[in-house]
Amino acid sequence: MSSLEENLRVVRERIRRAAEAAGRDPGDVTLLAVSKTWPAADVAELAALGQREFAENKVQELVAKAEELEHLDLRWHLVGQLQRNKATAVVGVGAVVQSVDRVSLVERLAGVAERAGAVTEVFVQVDLGGPEGEAAARGGVALEHAVELADTVAGYPSLRLRGLMAVAPRGGAPRPAFDRLASLAARVRSDHPGAGDLSAGMSADLEDAVAAGATLVRVGTALFGSRPLASGSGP
Repeated sequence: MSSLEENLRVVRERIRRAAEAAGRDPGDVTLLAVSKTWPAADVAELAALGQREFAENKVQELVAKAEELEHLDLRWHLVGQLQRNKATAVVGVGAVVQSVDRVSLVERLAGVAERAGAVTEVFVQVDLGGPEGEAAARGGVALEHAVELADTVAGYPSLRLRGLMAVAPRGGAPRPAFDRLASLAARVRSDHPGAGDLSAGMSADLEDAVAAGATLVRVGTALFGSRPLASGSGP
């Protein structure tokens, strides 16, 4: 058994245990493998083991891997911040955009998707707070403006609002932050029943996220190991 296969087994077991502890069906929680800086060969190995959903932080890496591994029919997500001038590339590979945090980006994505004859799936990224300066580092719309931004997304036929995404603030307990996110997600879902997804939790805090109701967990280190020093490093 390779290290990737063993890591995938362990992470799936963590998700199963967390879901059952919360009285949830483990099948309602999707594992999103965050493959940033790791080679396409590692993605292909996980795909052969049944993993179908992957994420990248950078548009360039996402597009390169999506095109190289197109034959595997994988689902790609962008979880890093997106500049408006890179919207065309993301829409072109059919990626889900999890980092929508401002109206100008919504408008840009909607226009690009409409011209391409596509419907782009998006999550509204929410800033859960934290130490001073944290919002700039992790991104996200302020809690008090998240519902309004979700309404804006839902108003465009070329966009499909999937739900909310957030990263737990550094230096604090993740569970209270995830509970705030879940409460906000319930408000969004009441207005937009199709927007029932909640993307939260990473390698260190996925159990807290699942307990709070996450339907997608974004796991990188626990699957792939510590990141290589550079994108060009060997596997």
